[in-house]
Amino acid sequence: MSNKDLVLVTGASGFIGGAVARGLLAKGHSVRTLVRPTSLQGNVPPECERVAGDVTDAESVRAAMKGVRWVFHVAANYRLWVPDPEPVFHVNVRGAEIVMREAMREGVERIVHTSSVATLAAENGCVCTEESRLAPEKAVGAYKRSKIVSERLVETMIEKEGLPAVIVCPSAPLGPGDVKPTPTGRIVSEAIRGAMPAYVETGLNIAHVDDVAAGHLAAMERGRIGERYILGGENLTLCDLLTEISRLTGRPAPRFKLPAGPLMPLAYANEWGARLMGYEPFLHCDSLKMSRTRMFFDDRKARRELGYETRPARLAIEDAVDWFRNASRKSRMRG
Repeated sequence: MSNKDLVLVTGASGFIGGAVARGLLAKGHSVRTLVRPTSLQGNVPPECERVAGDVTDAESVRAAMKGVRWVFHVAANYRLWVPDPEPVFHVNVRGAEIVMREAMREGVERIVHTSSVATLAAENGCVCTEESRLAPEKAVGAYKRSKIVSERLVETMIEKEGLPAVIVCPSAPLGPGDVKPTPTGRIVSEAIRGAMPAYVETGLNIAHVDDVAAGHLAAMERGRIGERYILGGENLTLCDLLTEISRLTGRPAPRFKLPAGPLMPLAYANEWGARLMGYEPFLHCDSLKMSRTRMFFDDRKARRELGYETRPARLAIEDAVDWFRNASRKSRMRG
């Protein structure tokens, strides 16, 4: 591929999008980013061309799409709790539709659409594959429902309109650059502070964000149009994750396993306070409902077809701990 090939990345100011932009630059691509002026810019590499705009604004998307050969649509509203679901659906569904239609208008050669393992029907005792589809009405929370609807939208455009898209479903990435942070990153940052002395019985799939980004590039190069690929890593219980953070930080490991049910009144109280004060609660009703299922995934399809590879989860956790510690140190110095 020539270094003159221009690639558009939406969501480059975010965690995965920034890693995708860095990966593309490392492979010699020219990268253009569509970034909201109000977004934090630290994850956008300085070598990228920047177009100010928003995925929900067709005019700015059209301007960013000019002369582009490939598109990575990574932008999303990734919040597991919101007082109003409409903004989440507007970005994740309407934004995806605008990006796909403008890409087709421009004649883009290939699109990698970042979906999520949230679209898969995880079940306790089972490890999900791409075949485990979750119905929107069974999804917990606005984010999961919106990602299912947007993924189905892209699939319909592939089937009926010839959209040249490959779909990737990242699991729970960890590593440097988790500026907001993501829900998994927030678990790490809270554990670093010693704010998680107890845990609920659940599980998640941990992958290094740079490996997930490399999976995106592999999907562009080798993925089959219309296929979905899980970009996962290692399946861990929440207790395993917190124990590893404890080992890295020297803080005591969590000692108490709590059932989710009795925590529900506290979750309701947290949501009430969040609505009143305008913040995102760490513990909320949807997070407790999700915790009742171990979210374990099988990424063998991506490994087989894309050559996808991942490092051990402990290295992803270590990089995340280092990054959050450094970010906290810098924040204190600025304060």
